[in-house]
Amino acid sequence: MIIKRLQAGIYAANCYIVASSDKSEAIVVDPGGDVEQILSEINKIGAEIKSIILTHGHGDHIGGVMALKRSLPVPVLVHKADLEMVKSSALNMSSSMAMGEVYFEPDLLLTDGDEITIGDEKLITIHTPGHTLGGICLYGGGNLFTGDTLFKGSIGRTDLYGGDFETIIRSIKNKLLRLPDDTIVYPGHGPESSIGYERQKNPFLRK
Repeated sequence: MIIKRLQAGIYAANCYIVASSDKSEAIVVDPGGDVEQILSEINKIGAEIKSIILTHGHGDHIGGVMALKRSLPVPVLVHKADLEMVKSSALNMSSSMAMGEVYFEPDLLLTDGDEITIGDEKLITIHTPGHTLGGICLYGGGNLFTGDTLFKGSIGRTDLYGGDFETIIRSIKNKLLRLPDDTIVYPGHGPESSIGYERQKNPFLRK
């Protein structure tokens, strides 16, 4: 699996281009902005983009969706519980963000356990509510894309619409910490980590 991280948009959310090892197919995860840069990296990889996947519906992660889709006519996927968020600039908070209002109707709705195929590889959708109602992580090939659920040494904030502290802790402990320690964590902001590191060092998870 080939993984390219870009800090996209004015809020520097991590956008990931995830391609199969043979570079035949790829997906884009959380295009928060800087669409020309994303397209440039896609061209360098040379893979066919199959879909745009959103880990959740906040404005800093979806800011580039519609511009990207104008260049890449591929489906946009989000968990069903964040449908109303991506359709409302008030709920996704883009109406109060510097990039301006963003809202759209996604093409497909995800549920827990859905498989996303990338060439001969696949990612599994893990529903991890707590940061938002429909937050997801994507797991496959020893890699875990956690959006704003889990960061290096921290967790996503829970004081916004759809957030709940106890829920996000359950999501992480009951679903993510069951994965192998050497699983690489690719978060929605900040540097990479691993499940083993978070299990041992994350102060929110050591209680």
